[in-house]
Amino acid sequence: MMKHDFSRLMLLLPALIISLAFFLLPVGKLVWLSLADGTGLPYWSIFTQPTYYRSLLSTIVLSAIVTFVSLVIATISGLFLTRYQFRGKSLLIAMLSFPLAFPGVVIGFFVIMLAGRQGIIAQTSLALVGERWVFAYTMAGLFLGYLYFSIPRVVLTVMGAAEKLDHHLVEAGRSLGAGRWQILRDITLPALTPGLISSGSICFATSMGAFGTAFSLATDINVLPMTIYTEFTLNANFAMAAALSLILGAVTWLCLALARMKGATSLNMGG
Repeated sequence: MMKHDFSRLMLLLPALIISLAFFLLPVGKLVWLSLADGTGLPYWSIFTQPTYYRSLLSTIVLSAIVTFVSLVIATISGLFLTRYQFRGKSLLIAMLSFPLAFPGVVIGFFVIMLAGRQGIIAQTSLALVGERWVFAYTMAGLFLGYLYFSIPRVVLTVMGAAEKLDHHLVEAGRSLGAGRWQILRDITLPALTPGLISSGSICFATSMGAFGTAFSLATDINVLPMTIYTEFTLNANFAMAAALSLILGAVTWLCLALARMKGATSLNMGG
């Protein structure tokens, strides 16, 4: 019995070491830094000073909007790609998955080429109306960048869930006179719900912590990753940077935990 327990411990040892080195110790250090003055003032400042709470709120709102739009676009695209066969489908799926290979800085550069001062949209609008439409360095540009790298994650999950959908249920619904929208509402979406919740939570968490794209575009935008970077590197305010990092981690963890609970509930209700 002890031999089996020792073998299991050895199998878990690499995961325990990685968790200790890359999670527990850094989080413990962040907690210590944020409370080093013994007052917890950085946490109070986050919720009372406009610079910090606006940064937190704008990041949460932006991530929520990106998640919602990604789910809508990816659900439509994923269902279409699963149900229909056409020439070039594999190439299209590969192109949709392409953003997963790029770091955030490269995606930010793509947005600049599209919506920057010398971008395609600015050049086209200048030729048509004599005015440059530039929005790469606004919240709209950041939204576009986040959306670009979020959609592939959701599309692939939706496609995987749609391929497992019992098509006999769809045929049964049609035989009973259900229309297309009724089938979508009562059969397809409930079957996809666990996958949508899972991919949506990952999309939200990724958008909350995305730094590379924000670093490239957020010159006039106050989002949490950039605020943490500014406090740590420019202001040398390590206590505030640590507190903001922990708040960011707590919001992200709460989202993932709620999604896991909701996803498990949906899965159980679905049988």
